[in-house]
Amino acid sequence: MTSPHWRPDGPNLVVHADNAGFLPTLPDESFTMIYVDPPFNTGRVQRRQQTTMVRSESGDRVGFGGNSYATVKGALHSYDDAFTDYWAFLEPRLLEAWRLLAADGTLYVHLDYREVHYAKVMLDAIFGRDCFLNEIIWAYDYGARAKSRWPAKHDNILVYVKDPKKYHFDSAEVDREPYMAPGLVTAEKRELGKLPTDVWWHTIVSPTGKEKTGYPTQKPEGLLRRAVAASSRPGDWVLDFFAGSGTLGAVAFGLGRKFICVDANPQAIEIMAERLGVTATVVSHPAAG
Repeated sequence: MTSPHWRPDGPNLVVHADNAGFLPTLPDESFTMIYVDPPFNTGRVQRRQQTTMVRSESGDRVGFGGNSYATVKGALHSYDDAFTDYWAFLEPRLLEAWRLLAADGTLYVHLDYREVHYAKVMLDAIFGRDCFLNEIIWAYDYGARAKSRWPAKHDNILVYVKDPKKYHFDSAEVDREPYMAPGLVTAEKRELGKLPTDVWWHTIVSPTGKEKTGYPTQKPEGLLRRAVAASSRPGDWVLDFFAGSGTLGAVAFGLGRKFICVDANPQAIEIMAERLGVTATVVSHPAAG
């Protein structure tokens, strides 16, 4: 059943819903960009799942080495029992993301070092390895310092495209950075700045800044602004179905994009209603948590 709330010429939406129930109500290929920052701790009871990895010439996904597999779950469960549940939680939602991306669309999946390697294998299986565009490293320098190992001060953002021959990417729209060695380039280049690489140095949301909403996993607007600017156009629809504090919506509105932000957490909806309420319609779907 198609959602009664969304239509291509309709308003921006903040949707209180379980994304597993809401995403199937959206039409195919509706979004030029999807960004998600999924949780790892799903709260589900761990279980061992014996699944055989079956190579299939007619499989619908391309995985390791360009070969086609019906599933890769069996190989992974032996490495990390907890991932069995993470796969069951995340895979159907990422399959929906693939369906919802337009032919020129791009998916950004924001993770950290604990699960990024598992999710990379999952996304290779869903999208195909030839659709992997980048692994962006978001580096920051804030918080406690470990003394018994190298302090972890980065997140990973996996970037996949729907079609490696058609995806939209406009580097001219991306904010530029100062050169790290400005004395080695011309004055003209210094003034213009350089295009970012796949390592993005950006501070976290300031605990005392005006951007702070109080939501514990809030991401800085500058981080998402770069992704939205590069991978969508003014007027395009963008989607975040683990929306949290609604940073994607705030950035999308500022850049002239249309957005849907989905979350099952009432606290997130309350924060987004305050942050985005003037720019979006807040609705509740029957699948709300």
